[in-house]
Amino acid sequence: MGRVRLQAIIAAVAIILLVVVMAYVGFSVTTVIVPDRGGTYVEGVAGNPQAINPILCRANTVDQDLVALVYSGLTQVDDRFQIVPDLAESWEISSDGTVYTFHLRPDVTWHDGAPLTAHDVVFTVQSIQAPDYAGDPYLSDLWRTVVAEAPDDSTVRFMLREAYTPFLEYTTVGILPQHILGSSSSGAQAAQFNASPVGTGPLQVAEVSAQYLVLTPYADYYGERPYIERYEFLFYPSLSAIYDGRRNGEVKGIARVLPEHLEDVRDDPELTLYSAPLSGYNLVFLNLDRAIFQDRRVRQAMMWALDRQDLVDELLGGQGVVIDSPILPNSWAYNHQVTTYRHDPKRARALLEEAGWYDDDADGVRERGRLKLEFVLATNEDDPVRTEMVQAIAEQLDAVGIRVIPETMPWETLVSEQLRLRRYDAVLSGWQNLPVDPDLYPYWHSSQADEDGLNFCNYIDETADDLLAEGRSTTDEERRLNLYLDFQDLYAEDVPALLLYQPVYSYAVDQSVNEVQLGAMRNGGDRFATISDWYIATQRMLYSEARDQGLIEQR
Repeated sequence: MGRVRLQAIIAAVAIILLVVVMAYVGFSVTTVIVPDRGGTYVEGVAGNPQAINPILCRANTVDQDLVALVYSGLTQVDDRFQIVPDLAESWEISSDGTVYTFHLRPDVTWHDGAPLTAHDVVFTVQSIQAPDYAGDPYLSDLWRTVVAEAPDDSTVRFMLREAYTPFLEYTTVGILPQHILGSSSSGAQAAQFNASPVGTGPLQVAEVSAQYLVLTPYADYYGERPYIERYEFLFYPSLSAIYDGRRNGEVKGIARVLPEHLEDVRDDPELTLYSAPLSGYNLVFLNLDRAIFQDRRVRQAMMWALDRQDLVDELLGGQGVVIDSPILPNSWAYNHQVTTYRHDPKRARALLEEAGWYDDDADGVRERGRLKLEFVLATNEDDPVRTEMVQAIAEQLDAVGIRVIPETMPWETLVSEQLRLRRYDAVLSGWQNLPVDPDLYPYWHSSQADEDGLNFCNYIDETADDLLAEGRSTTDEERRLNLYLDFQDLYAEDVPALLLYQPVYSYAVDQSVNEVQLGAMRNGGDRFATISDWYIATQRMLYSEARDQGLIEQR
């Protein structure tokens, strides 16, 4: 009997275990792990905020990052670099392209609970137009001639002097609260506001100090509320100091990973590196008033002589994309058939000889008569990558008989005494935070080839002028595309500058933070474009419930 009883007990235990296992399996099959609210994300940034204000932030990357989270604009840029609604739910453009009418969302409130109105939008524009405006001329140059009015609390109307197709992008600027700043966005009240701002974005300021800033989700945000409940930004004196903070367990994210710090990230097994191209590019400006650069065959030869991919691989650790057009590849106006220059020294030498440049005295430098094919290539001394790059470019061009004399100087000197005054041979520099609209008029139209313009190369071509002028005024999208395709072909043939590469933004985040994604970026703040999807905490939920809430895709 004892043996029978023992066998019965064993069988009962086995049945119980089987039931438990089957229940566990059934529970696992019918439930899923999904994001939950909670957790703290801590990011290290180099520098300190100066003015967390959308109309003053352009000169400070820390300000740009925080503005991206605290404020919203009438419109925003999506991951395809298209302008889409944000605070405005819709808009109309007059047939002549001079009047833009925006209709605000009805459900937007400021972080203090006050409703957003069209008068806040008008106040923001008037702040940019004010005589004491101390922000970026990029904004004021356009807005100063725009008339802004609010026919009612939910409607904003902008009237332009003439049609300007890129205008829509200017409406992405964050909106300021008139009820807090009163009649002026400057002065003591504004200074206090800039340190602890109130916006309409997904996150609001919770704590501020000289060492850190804390943001938390705004409960009444009109968009998707973020999962993470606390975002801490720790301010470090340098990028290197952030890595010390990471090793001390202080941060989960590193705001910017430069090529020289890639090894630090790779040595940290719990960090994930995210990368995306930035809206900008580096190039060598050529002063086309210099005699040696006036034959485009010489400029073409330099492009064939450069091994740009090698420059990116060796000096940037691969953190760059070689470009062949001043309109970047992610733009709707990019010419996919544009001429591409690859490393071909033989072709470069042939072009130089076709243009009459020979090394008759066998000193390694080509000449044409008494004119030597040599020039000074300057860059800013505070950028170690650029100082190495001018040396590398000099070596590559030397291989085809062009002598380059590298020179470095302070950034202020480079801009104010060389580029702005056109007193240089060649300068290695670049454009950053470029608009998503492909309007190239400010950079390459002949009217901009003066001390106040950005056409630093003094590029003057009547056909190019016509293409660029019509491109920024026509409202016919297909016509505009064709104009820019033609300009890119002309640019590739003329080579007014030596295009090098589009920089890549790299961002390191702890593996405990999920769903971090980077798309095409205008600036560092765009790394937060998907911040509402990030999560640290998780929960187990029935599959059907998670599906109904849109937390998982139906299978």
